[in-house]
Amino acid sequence: MNYRQFDHTTTEVSEIGLGTWQLGGDDWGDLDEGRALDILDAASEGGVTFFDTADVYGLGRSEELIGKFLKNTSRKIFVATKLGRFPEPGWPANFSLEAVREHTEASLRRLGVYTLDLTQLHCIPTYILRDGEIFESLRVLKREGKIKNFGVSVETNEEAFICLEQEGLASLQIIFNIFRQKPLEFFDLAKSKGVALIVRLPLASGLLSGKFTKETTFSETDHRHYNRDGTAFNVGETFAGLPFEKGVELSEGLRDLVPEGMTMAQMALRWILDFDAVTAIIPGASNPQQARANSTVSDLPRLSTGLHKQLKDFYDTEVAAHIRGQY
Repeated sequence: MNYRQFDHTTTEVSEIGLGTWQLGGDDWGDLDEGRALDILDAASEGGVTFFDTADVYGLGRSEELIGKFLKNTSRKIFVATKLGRFPEPGWPANFSLEAVREHTEASLRRLGVYTLDLTQLHCIPTYILRDGEIFESLRVLKREGKIKNFGVSVETNEEAFICLEQEGLASLQIIFNIFRQKPLEFFDLAKSKGVALIVRLPLASGLLSGKFTKETTFSETDHRHYNRDGTAFNVGETFAGLPFEKGVELSEGLRDLVPEGMTMAQMALRWILDFDAVTAIIPGASNPQQARANSTVSDLPRLSTGLHKQLKDFYDTEVAAHIRGQY
């Protein structure tokens, strides 16, 4: 496993982290506690030191499971959580200093830590980001010692540029993958400002595993079933905004570009790591084997310049026009 500096700090984190949305057990299908803890352990054994979670994943369940894992391990883990989407008190009350403090303290209790390594605003409205008051609330919590760093999980390039104007911003979490390349527009600016880029949905909800067919089905509690057209939340969070059937066609179109000795998923993850502005990618894992496999990508060689150009051309000519939702 290779490690990269988490900018604004002296801390290094694994360039491959673990996304833990699935540990909530409510948006990716059921996941029992034993398997969840095995996933955390397998990732950590593979050298992963960066876990990403949120207070709303399973209404605290994901954080609680990570807290249990932390209590029983001596390994040093950097935990990034998120706030802003919890149903109580809900929007817009969630954005007051009092609510931000309350949600932060709840995360501290569930994780069993005294201070959060990183808290991130969780895809909150653009107008709240533009207003800027919520960032001052985060600075207050930092002065109080409740958080070490703050960042933002964003949906659009516009939001990324708004946040990059904020003093003290440590990170941006973005959707970035072979099927969603528009964020490259702000990579140089983020790098120049020392803002870490955390990449979610690196496999486009599994499309870039190359394992789906048009007949693939998902459980009713899986967001890939109930949100594929954006009926529950931003469609970009599911299959990177692509219609499922079109996404399957596009993944099939990538098969001939996969280097010998690599899987499509490995190529997709390695492609992201080749951008030095990226600090960490946070693929999820539904079982320990998947967590171990994700961690091995760090040791794979960089993709060739020629393949990078082919993947950029593929995105421009075959993919970009089909992406729906905020971008």
